[in-house]
Amino acid sequence: MHAATRGVAVDVEKVSRRFGHLAAVDGVSLQVAQGEFVSLLGPSGCGKTTLLRLIGGFETPDSGRIRILGEEVTHVPPHLRRTNMVFQHLALFPHLNVFDNIAFGLRMRRTPEGEVSKKVARALELVRLGEFGARRIDQLSGGQKQRIAIARAIVNEPSVLLLDEPLGALDLRLRLELQEELRRVQRTLGSPFIFVTHDQGEAMAMSDRIAVMNGGRIEQVGTAAEIYENPASLFVATFVGQANRIEGIVARVESSGQYLVQAGAFLIASKGAPNIQVGQAVVVLIRREAINLVSAPASGNRPALDATVIDRVFLGGTIRHTLQLNDGRILVAEGTTRPKLVEIGMGQRVAVSWPVGCAQAFAV
Repeated sequence: MHAATRGVAVDVEKVSRRFGHLAAVDGVSLQVAQGEFVSLLGPSGCGKTTLLRLIGGFETPDSGRIRILGEEVTHVPPHLRRTNMVFQHLALFPHLNVFDNIAFGLRMRRTPEGEVSKKVARALELVRLGEFGARRIDQLSGGQKQRIAIARAIVNEPSVLLLDEPLGALDLRLRLELQEELRRVQRTLGSPFIFVTHDQGEAMAMSDRIAVMNGGRIEQVGTAAEIYENPASLFVATFVGQANRIEGIVARVESSGQYLVQAGAFLIASKGAPNIQVGQAVVVLIRREAINLVSAPASGNRPALDATVIDRVFLGGTIRHTLQLNDGRILVAEGTTRPKLVEIGMGQRVAVSWPVGCAQAFAV
């Protein structure tokens, strides 16, 4: 369910922020629903952290409006917004123990100590560190420090929690563990989280919806499946997931709406946007996992291409084959370790094919 059906918690309307000649955020609109986990995904410098800081009040937009729970907050300072932020650099106070770090914001608001104790205890339980209140910060692991930073943010009961790449400095195992932990905390609280990351796997694992950003703009908003299976642009298609890229020219358009793309000596049937014209240069993308391999050259009565395996990497759950087609083009296939794939080795001749609908053409 999207913002329209669950009630809007955050409404960003045509917001822009420039730094000199650079448009860090360029006319961005985004709605986040109550109880929704939304990730801002994109490469470094795409504007995702600036957009998060605009929502939190740490930057002021040059134009546009921001509402939180229906309240206009475009020019409201951070401490008066119903948001809290977990920064990439956690900035825990080393001279305070865990309890006092979490309690700091409550005490600044002159919350009664009895209430402080209850709220801190609940926050610690939510991040599964209930017995850690008396620990010093230097006695914590990296993952535990991250949990304390999250507890310090949620103890103030913000209407919206903003997270700026909080897992980026952790090793892979810990990052995966905390992805699950963050998702569990978000579902328990039921409040919206807006999460900034450049890691597509992280965004796909945690998010209800993902906003893919590029050059200060949002290129596509959708679920992980929508963005992966039906990318709205060449940038989205190449940034999310691994895909083979084949350049060609549109030879004709079928009655079904499919494009036949001439790529060297062969035709590729592809789906694509309805405005692509015959004769237009396009890039066809085919996901690595969509490619099927059979350990025999292609025969004349099936839609497959001849190729030679020039590299093979065993990755545990999958095997990656690098393939050279007869015309010299390179494709990469990555599939599960099925017996037939295990048998395909270096230098072997194979037939390469993919299901209808797995190739998508983008204008260039």
